[in-house]
Amino acid sequence: MKKILMLTAFALAGLAAAQDTTTTETQQTETTETTTVETTTAPVGPAALSAEENFARAQEYAVQADVAYPLPFYDRTLWKAAVDHAFYAAQQEPSNRDYQAYLAQLYTKTQWWINAYNAWLRLGNLNETERQLASLSAAKLAYIALQRGDRAAARTYVDQGLSWADSASLRAIQSRL
Repeated sequence: MKKILMLTAFALAGLAAAQDTTTTETQQTETTETTTVETTTAPVGPAALSAEENFARAQEYAVQADVAYPLPFYDRTLWKAAVDHAFYAAQQEPSNRDYQAYLAQLYTKTQWWINAYNAWLRLGNLNETERQLASLSAAKLAYIALQRGDRAAARTYVDQGLSWADSASLRAIQSRL
């Protein structure tokens, strides 16, 4: 329980740092009067940042999200921020392979299978780890397609997934087609 509370406190501290207003309290030495100064700043979204800044923020938010949430999903605040910043970095510098690969990894990690699959397709040549992640996204989409009765789409995903990396999941789905 203590560990959960510490992790929650860490996550909340990270969110508190991202607030739009800053409140500073100062006490005068001879009186007990408290003066509050409030400064409002415009929110700095990913569109206002450079690609490098967005990439760095995406990484920061992903680390915080790993600590804060037991399961990674895009609809969690920190995961959404990580993916959104990675998306902007990838859009701002489409030729930067690192940004594109990181976005694909975040899509895969947050189980946004169709975006992950498409991002891996766009990357072209993949290293071994990337092929495994890409194959996983194809297997998930093949399973979903098979569940809804779309055998043609399932076959397409299986074939692409097997071209990336062989897996028991893809072989099992292939045997059902």
